[in-house]
Amino acid sequence: MIEIIPAIDLIDGKCVRLVQGDFDKKTEYHSNPLEVAKRFEEAGIKRLHVVDLDGARQKKVVNHKVLEEICTNTSLHVDFGGGIQSDEDIKIAFNAGAKQVTGGSIAIKNPDLFKSWLTNYGGEKIILGADVKK
Repeated sequence: MIEIIPAIDLIDGKCVRLVQGDFDKKTEYHSNPLEVAKRFEEAGIKRLHVVDLDGARQKKVVNHKVLEEICTNTSLHVDFGGGIQSDEDIKIAFNAGAKQVTGGSIAIKNPDLFKSWLTNYGGEKIILGADVKK
């Protein structure tokens, strides 16, 4: 069975898509991420990946209010990534309702911290996002 997991990428609380990760090449798709999440849910989607691009850029969670709004107002299983660089960031994500958290560069830059998250939260709550280029 294949499970489709759509993603909502966030900048300034809006749904966007970047061209090859370039913040200067963004397209805004929708101003209301909750509405988009509800449409996914109405279409039968069960899981959603939410990416805080502001957080990735600022190296801290920024769009946690949007995450909380989606988690509070849908039954979607949300995994959240972008800007999670500290214990405080991961707590913010889980407190906002994320069921899982995706860590990427932090696993390379601070592997001891990432391993501590695996130990403290369990492998079922932590995802390693291994995005690579070349």
